[in-house]
Amino acid sequence: MAGTGAGRPSLYPTLLYTDARAAMRQLTEALGFTELSLYETEDGKVMHAELVQGNGAVMIGSKGRGGRFDALMKDAGPTGVYVVVDDVDAHHQRALEHGVEILMPPTDQAYGSRDYLARDIEGNIWSFGTYAPEVGT
Repeated sequence: MAGTGAGRPSLYPTLLYTDARAAMRQLTEALGFTELSLYETEDGKVMHAELVQGNGAVMIGSKGRGGRFDALMKDAGPTGVYVVVDDVDAHHQRALEHGVEILMPPTDQAYGSRDYLARDIEGNIWSFGTYAPEVGT
């Protein structure tokens, strides 16, 4: 199956932002992502960027950069993304220190996870928790 090799996720949430650079700053500085790649248009918009967290990644782009995907996403609403982290409380503290809007503080869940919820600068909901289901090989 494509995308199942070591170090290569098979699922990449893709988000477009009005201010993709500000979103990337928040995701890296406040929420612990690492920039893997950045491709820009001639006028400096983010054509495509990849940010990694653990063994997963998210793709980021600027709204209004042109192309079919941009046109199809024009009226799309916010989305939700779940990210596995080892230390929910430390991750939450980092987000707080950077002024991220917290929607739910770290909470122990009945299914065994410890999670918190945050909203990014353009309204997407991010869940950070310890639950990491096995999905097979």
